[in-house]
Amino acid sequence: MGKTVGAERLRRLPPYLFAQIEQKIAAKKAAGVDVISLGIGDPDTPTPALVVEAMREQVARPDTHQYPSNRGRESFREAVAGFYATRFGVTLDPATQIIPAMGAKEAVANVNLAYLDPGDVALASDPGYPVYTTGPLLAGAEPVAMPLLPERGFQPDLEAIPADVAARAKLMFLNYPNNPTGGVVEDDFFDRVVEFARRNDIIVVHDNAYSEITYDGYRAPSFLETPGALDVGIEIFSLSKTYNMTGWRAGAVVGNSDLVGAYWQLKTNIDSGMFEALQEAAAAALRSDQSSVEEMCAIYQRRRDVLVGALQRIGLRVDPPKGAIYVWARVPDGETSASFTEKVLEEAAVVISPGAAYGASGEGFVRMSLTVPDERLNEAADRIASLV
Repeated sequence: MGKTVGAERLRRLPPYLFAQIEQKIAAKKAAGVDVISLGIGDPDTPTPALVVEAMREQVARPDTHQYPSNRGRESFREAVAGFYATRFGVTLDPATQIIPAMGAKEAVANVNLAYLDPGDVALASDPGYPVYTTGPLLAGAEPVAMPLLPERGFQPDLEAIPADVAARAKLMFLNYPNNPTGGVVEDDFFDRVVEFARRNDIIVVHDNAYSEITYDGYRAPSFLETPGALDVGIEIFSLSKTYNMTGWRAGAVVGNSDLVGAYWQLKTNIDSGMFEALQEAAAAALRSDQSSVEEMCAIYQRRRDVLVGALQRIGLRVDPPKGAIYVWARVPDGETSASFTEKVLEEAAVVISPGAAYGASGEGFVRMSLTVPDERLNEAADRIASLV
């Protein structure tokens, strides 16, 4: 073609990390190498049977096959509201404060288009989920990193954000329990976020993908539990990791009614809503006794202990995370995130994620996922141990 293919906004984007990881895995496997991937957080255990059965029942109903409403089925919105009331003590109006989302990634990307104009600033956790920075770029806005450092419990120093940046900022992305660091909120951090957002007129978007996956008796809060949070922000709740439903693409945007309404207005011009049979299956998951979630957390905690113990025995500096499904480990002395990741792939055939790919503050770390069977996780730890 004579003209450049692709819009300028696409040329602003860096290569997507997980697409690169998938390509590396495929290349190794094509060469006959037995690869163990700890690079992508895709649960290996099945979706709970009650959710699968609900989907079977709902997909057989003709009334679920037509165009859905972007507002979502009333039963789904009520299930989300019931879950938030029971789990977090948060009261949400199903009519105005809840909208289905086709997974958290779609929601994280689309809130940028709903809330940002070209030239606005979006404050993004660094390290953080890559879409926190690519989403603003797609909206013509400017992502500005908020470093998450271990000495601060992987919480951004809000008071260190320059006044001119805070004045231009319109959006702030947060995520606890945190991907990739495993950091959690156990203090008044969310209270300080609400005060900072009010003072600077900033919309807070809390990506709540991992609140139900916690260990050692820790129970993660919702940002919306915080007094004043409903005045300044929204939360993106995902069923993907909580119920092993990554491929189902089910979630919800909840919180401030004006912000939810703006997100809905955007969605009406982009997609036709979530398959209604899926909404009913998701509602069944939210209304369940949550025993499947408890069983899954026990599996992940056991795997966490296996991997952390193995890494500590070979001299890597790593603390057991209290939430999420990843281990965030420092690389050996003399290595960078990229060099250690490459070494582990080439010499041990284990895929891990370089911390620097999640942001500059991730340099010196790697992320390892717990979403592989125990025996493969043990083998991966042994392979890495042989290199260090």
